[in-house]
Amino acid sequence: MSQSQHSQQHSKKKQTSQNELSESLSDDSPLKSSAYQSLLPILSFIKPYRRQVSLALFFLLFTATVSLSLGQGVKMVIDNGFIAGSSDQLTQTILVLIGMICLLAFGTFFRFYLMSWLGERVSADIRTAVFNKIIRLHPSYFEENRSGELMSRLTTDTTLLQSIIGSSFSMALRSFFMLLGGLVMLFVTNFKLTMIVVVCVPLILVPMLFFGRRVRDLASTSQDAIADIGTYAGEIIQNIKVVQSYNHEILEEQAFGGEVEKAFEVAKKRIMQRSFLFAAVILLTFAAISVMLWVGGMDVLAGNMSGGELGAFVFYAIMVATSVATVAEVYGELQRAAGSATRLLELLSLESAITSPQSSLLLPNSRSENKSESIAAIGFNNLDFYYPSRPDVAALKNINLTIEQGQTVALVGPSGAGKTTMFELLQRFYDPQQGCVLLHGISIKQLSLSQLRDEMGMVPQHPVLFSSDVMHNIAYGKPDASKDEIIDAAKRAHAHEFIKQLPQGYNSFLGEQGVRLSGGQKQRVAIARAILKDPDVLLLDEATSALDAQSEFHVQAALNELMVNRTTIIIAHRLATVIHADKIVVMDNGKIIDTGTHQTLLQTSSLYQRLCELQFEQGKSE
Repeated sequence: MSQSQHSQQHSKKKQTSQNELSESLSDDSPLKSSAYQSLLPILSFIKPYRRQVSLALFFLLFTATVSLSLGQGVKMVIDNGFIAGSSDQLTQTILVLIGMICLLAFGTFFRFYLMSWLGERVSADIRTAVFNKIIRLHPSYFEENRSGELMSRLTTDTTLLQSIIGSSFSMALRSFFMLLGGLVMLFVTNFKLTMIVVVCVPLILVPMLFFGRRVRDLASTSQDAIADIGTYAGEIIQNIKVVQSYNHEILEEQAFGGEVEKAFEVAKKRIMQRSFLFAAVILLTFAAISVMLWVGGMDVLAGNMSGGELGAFVFYAIMVATSVATVAEVYGELQRAAGSATRLLELLSLESAITSPQSSLLLPNSRSENKSESIAAIGFNNLDFYYPSRPDVAALKNINLTIEQGQTVALVGPSGAGKTTMFELLQRFYDPQQGCVLLHGISIKQLSLSQLRDEMGMVPQHPVLFSSDVMHNIAYGKPDASKDEIIDAAKRAHAHEFIKQLPQGYNSFLGEQGVRLSGGQKQRVAIARAILKDPDVLLLDEATSALDAQSEFHVQAALNELMVNRTTIIIAHRLATVIHADKIVVMDNGKIIDTGTHQTLLQTSSLYQRLCELQFEQGKSE
């Protein structure tokens, strides 16, 4: 595949995601609104910290008041010190000025600390809320949305909001108060000069409104571009061995460089608009100050105002100009934050398609006498299912299957037959479009998700390990398990010996996705996890496929012991491992073709016969 083809494929994925986001934020959507309306829902995360907000606002007003008082201090220094020619008065006014500056430093410390604390705290709460939402969304959502974009919302977007709440918002409020207070003091100091400033302020607001909207749109696009970079890099790093085995390092460098350049081009346009905004505000602001200085200087020369009044007026004028410039800068930041807030709120507003019922039924205690053996443990009744990402192709069609309590049932068939889909429906990762799944005679839709999944232990063909130590990965099956229970589970899964040989034993870090272990070792850790959970229903997706012959023998023995008095469903690719199953279900193209024991299926099922012949003949040749 050429670089251009590679980039085109990634661009199509990117465009699809952007289209989905655009549709979710259509004109009719309440989330698409002005920057301020987009940010308003974020206030709900601030409400629990009213006390800190009140203190921060108090010190914000305090520092604004002290800052405004400095203008009068400047007037006193000029009129009572310099012009009066009195060293004593100059010393007194300077000491007063120093005292005011100390008060300003005192208030600034508490204002900065409280606002920064608030920004960090709210950012942490939003990040937690987003993560809590993500891990409870239905699995089909992750088929249609990229993990890199979700990670961008967790990190980049929340960090930007933290900056807004903890810093920019404080600056904006302070500048707003300084702007209002400065205008009042300007009127008090000199009415004529103030009118010059008042006439110029609306002219300064025009570029803020004009360029601000452009900055907001480009900021949202820039955030999407950054998410694309994260997604692309994460996918390549995760599959680095495949990249290197095909000698695609140069190709991927070029393709990633193209993605980075696209993001840079978007950022460059955003920076250009913000630069125009700042330049226009500074030009208009200081042009107005220059005109005001000329008019004021003429009045001082004519004796219509004192030098101190002009000095104070210049101080307040610069304060107003600085406040306007700060508000303009923060306005641009708010436009960027609005894009982040919209993305986060769009995610927080999602509802999972798979939820627990408001009033759920209770299952009898696992393997207790209250659980009637006359009621089938698991039932699939008249079941049809289509994956949301493939709505035109039936993954399962007219499935009817009953599994008795304590039975071991094997699902066999070619790839794509629907075996794994049966596991996913049983754990209620998806709901069927027609029919139902029963657990001990109760529809799983009437059970809480936690109760349903507590009943089951899953050992996948490709085990998933977390970036932690061995102890954590095994204890994932039972977080409150003792160390002795964890070691016992590892022994029963024949994992204890190799774990002891690791550098720190059970405290050894396994790396990302358990990269420091072999395939067979990872499989045995996953089996230990299932053994520790001690579930009522075992789901084994060819759990011994990655083991060598000796380990397979011991682990199979452990699994045979574990399966006693439990209902077990095995996805079997190697038929030799399931010839002693109580029932074998032959599947093809999403349908159940035949059921029976190994011996009966050899007589009645042509597909099963063919699968056996292929595998057993291959085994003989090897």
